[in-house]
Amino acid sequence: MTAKIYILHENDEWTIHLTKRLEEQNLSYEVWHLAEGLIDLSKEPPQGIFYSRMSASSHTRGHVFAPELTEAVLAWLEYHGRPVINGSRALRLEVSKVNQYFALEAVGIQTPKTIATVGKSQLIEAARTIGTTPFITKHNRAGKGLGVQLFHSVEALEAYANSDTFELPIDGITLVQQFIKSPASYITRCEFVGGKFLYAVRVDTSEGFELCPADSCQIEDKFCPVGETATNKSKFQIIDSFSEELIERYEEFLAQNKVSVAGIESIIDQEGNIFTYDVNTNTNYNVEAEKAVGKYGMLAVANYLGATLRQYEKTLHLV
Repeated sequence: MTAKIYILHENDEWTIHLTKRLEEQNLSYEVWHLAEGLIDLSKEPPQGIFYSRMSASSHTRGHVFAPELTEAVLAWLEYHGRPVINGSRALRLEVSKVNQYFALEAVGIQTPKTIATVGKSQLIEAARTIGTTPFITKHNRAGKGLGVQLFHSVEALEAYANSDTFELPIDGITLVQQFIKSPASYITRCEFVGGKFLYAVRVDTSEGFELCPADSCQIEDKFCPVGETATNKSKFQIIDSFSEELIERYEEFLAQNKVSVAGIESIIDQEGNIFTYDVNTNTNYNVEAEKAVGKYGMLAVANYLGATLRQYEKTLHLV
């Protein structure tokens, strides 16, 4: 009997960086692309550990039901007691910012004031009652900054909602959210592997909201860097330190929600208050920023998967 690492995903371009690291370390792995598939519920899963990298933005690549298939696969794996990294709870957080905000607030992490809506009249009503201007809208199930727009008035939102350019979220839920004005045009993304802090990266937001750190992104990701081929100054810079208290709270949040690998984004307002607004359990890393400091996220993930596999093999008496 042999065990291996299984990677559950729907985007080859985001996964190849991890599989290269696994190959460097001679770790046995198999990739399950879950844009389509089947599960025989009468059979047991193979022996191994399973790492889910399912993305909330899968529908933008034509993989509309990949999260639902992944949820079914995770239920199958967890029922049979297989070790799952970023399992079903992590997936629920990945595909719902509403779930994220409640889970963050539960451990004392401040999030922006938010109203969830379904329906255009309800969206406009939320803008009237949010109590702050300007405000932003975003999709509940998003990724890549989907649906993020800034509005300076209810009338501007109403015009957008009734126009042909209105973008309906894949789950139907649009969020109206307090706009956090920062004295500098950046946000901070904290990366965690094995539930522990790895590094913080400062992301320049002066050109827009689409802040995917992956080295290879979709063409429509206008503000997403292209890693090693980038010619302009990088939007991503790994920084030496971040709030130790908040990092401790983030680690508590990850532990409570059984999330092992994640990127958590926050912004500081003009009074110095830190608001956390996004948790990405399908985290990606920017090669250019990592090379500058010699820290590598995918290498850390590969090391963590390797250690987890070896521990699991001991329980099977394979080593």
